[in-house]
Formats: sequence, structure tokens, C-alpha cells
Amino acid sequence: MSDYRMNTKCVQAGYTPGNGQPRQIPIIQSTTFKYDTSEDMGKLFDLEASGYFYSRLQNPTNDYVAAKIAALEGGSAAMLTSSGQAANFFALFNICEAGSHIVASSSIYGGTFNLISVTMAKMGISVTFLSPDCTPEELDGAFQENTRAVFGETIANPALTVLDIEKFAKAAHAHGVPLVVDNTFPTPVNCRPIEWGADIVTHSTTKYMDGHGAAVGGAIVDAGRFDWMAHQDKFPGLCRPDESYHGITYAEKFGKEGAFITKCTSQLMRDLGCIQSPQSAFYLNLGLESLHVRMPRHVENGQAVAEFLEKQEQVAYVNYPGLESDKYHERAMKYMPKGGCGVVSFELKGGRKAAETFMKHLKLAAIETHVADARTCCLNPATSTHRQMSDEQLAAAGVPAGLVRISCGLEDKEDLIADLAQALAQIED
Repeated sequence: MSDYRMNTKCVQAGYTPGNGQPRQIPIIQSTTFKYDTSEDMGKLFDLEASGYFYSRLQNPTNDYVAAKIAALEGGSAAMLTSSGQAANFFALFNICEAGSHIVASSSIYGGTFNLISVTMAKMGISVTFLSPDCTPEELDGAFQENTRAVFGETIANPALTVLDIEKFAKAAHAHGVPLVVDNTFPTPVNCRPIEWGADIVTHSTTKYMDGHGAAVGGAIVDAGRFDWMAHQDKFPGLCRPDESYHGITYAEKFGKEGAFITKCTSQLMRDLGCIQSPQSAFYLNLGLESLHVRMPRHVENGQAVAEFLEKQEQVAYVNYPGLESDKYHERAMKYMPKGGCGVVSFELKGGRKAAETFMKHLKLAAIETHVADARTCCLNPATSTHRQMSDEQLAAAGVPAGLVRISCGLEDKEDLIADLAQALAQIED
């Protein structure tokens, strides 16, 4: 499908039925798979043959959908996980171990911040967070001898900062480590981080890729370009024999194009089992088939809502990279010339109290811990998704108490604006 454009790949990539086969991807709702001989199964365990033996590791339905996502991002291989959090954890833990260090943007989703700063810290993995707007010199200074990965979000959730992918990729590669980018918000329809130097791309497929709030899931895409063997001392898990898997050296056997995903499947999915269900993968594929149609409408609605909010006296400021007044507008136009996403964040002058009043009076937009859906939803992050963060951490992440995140769905933009207007009118001076 490499010769086809994005719109066609959304609909057709990943699965091509043969003569008399089902037009939709088949749902292989089976935990296990039968073989005629032990030798046949043994080849799978030796990674000498491709196939399936247990759905905790791999499932054909999942692989069809993963192949489509790899095609959309321009990667060499991909895999599905049970959630976006699992995708980010697997992507980092696949190349990190106790004693490793990560350089990460401070402006990222609160759950991911917690994953890296708290949970992975318990595993002996340290992190240095720094502003996405740091200078190249500051970024260079954050690296340590034990740094093994750089992490950031294309568009941060919910601050909507835009990552300078090229800057972070240049720094990562200068220090011999890969750049991992969470591309959930723009999706590959609006941004393909691999084209700007990213090595690993992750997604919460729960968001725009599914698009209908039907199934939780995640995805990891490998660009297939990072030369692991050139930095083998940094990545022994990929470049030295894996004694837990018959002494296979992944980087030697599967090369740049296949080593990362093969190890992630054979090792991490084997041991941790964060697999996406085949049924969820089927739902995800239905969402992907319309992704190229939905994203322009999300952007159109987000732009209209942002322009409306920018003019309201109750609003202190609006974050939306599509606005010419936005700090990240120029950078967004570089990486996402067709627009980013439908998520808008704004701070109300009245702080937490004003935010609570505003959201209580919304009629069309629903209060949810969700985002990037066909239906418009709204959230005050400081009291929900980011409540585990201190005031200092909230400030560093650009998430003050009065910040409201609204994810514009596929409704008529005039109806969305009318709903926001009546809710804003309820805020007392």
C-alpha cells in the first residue's frame, strides 16, 4: 500500500482478502491455535517461522490492524496494546532497564508523567523533565551517560504545546538514542512524526483512531530506521542474546526494521500480557476507515470554538495551535499544516470555581474523562486527570486550576458555540 495516499490507506491498508474470503477483517476470537506437529509449533517458539500460538502475545486480527497503523505512520512494523498507557510503557521499557535514564518533555499527559516519574522510577529508571521550549543547549545538557530514550507528545494533552520534533530528534540521535513520540492527538492524518526524525511512535487508539469511545487500546509503531547495533552497548536487550528466548539476538536476526517490535512482542507481551482483544481491534479498524474523513471536521470545529472563546471576556486565554495568536502556531503550521486536532484548552478568569460553574451548565458537551470522540466532551484536568500532580508540576505542564479542556466532536459548530455561550453566561463576576 506504500504507493497509495493516506485516504486510501485508512480504508484499505492492513488486510487484503483473497478470493472468497471475508471483506471485513476476521475476528479471530480464540486464545490458542492448533498445529499438526510439535516441530511446527517449535519453529514459532524459535522465531524461525511466523504464526500464532497464544493470543496473549499475538493475534491475527490485531496484526491486520497494526499493519494498517504502520502503513499510516510510514513505519516498518507495529503492534497493538491494551491501552495507550501500555503502549507508552512498552515502548520505553523495551529499551530501558534498571539504571537507565529518560529525557522527556514536561508537557505531557498526566498519566504518562506519572508512569515515567513514579512507576518506572520504582523499577530503577530515572527521568529528567524539561520544557518543550528548551534551547538546544539545555536539551543537550539533560542527557546522561545512561540515557536510553527521549520522549514527547506531538500535541500535549491537555496543554496543547507542540513538540519541536526535529529539535528533539537531532538531540536524541546525537547521543545515540531513539526519539519516542506519542502522536495520539494529530493522528497520522495530520502529522507523521517519523518523517521529522522520530524513531518510535505511540498512540492511544482509544482516542481519534477509534473515534467513538467504543474500545480502549494502544499502538506502537517502529520507524525501522534506528541502528541498534551501532549503539549496542546502550541496548543489550536488543543487541545481545536473549537467554529467555533461546539466545536470540533481535537486532541481528530481524534487523533495524523488525527488531524492536519482535522483542516487544516476544518479551514484554509474553511476560506482561497487555494485549488488545480481537473484538476491540475490530472496532478500532472500523474507526480507522473513517479517520481521514473525521479529522478535518474535528479541526474545523476546534478552530471555530477557539476563535469564539478567544473573544469572550470570561476567558483569560485560549490554547489552540490553529490560532494565529497561539504561541505554537508557527511550529504547528510546520508540522501540521492541515491542522492538529479538535481539542481546545482555555483558562477561565474565575479559576476553579468558574470552571465548575461553566461545566455544570453545559448541555451538549458532556463532562467525561475522555477526549477525541465523535461527541463533544469537556474536563477540568486539575481535578481529574492531573490531580496526582503538585501545583508546581501543574504549572510546569501548563495546567492551572481554571483550565478547561474541550474536545470538539463532529456536531455542528454553531450548536457547539451556542452551548458554550450559554454556559459562560452563568459565570458570576
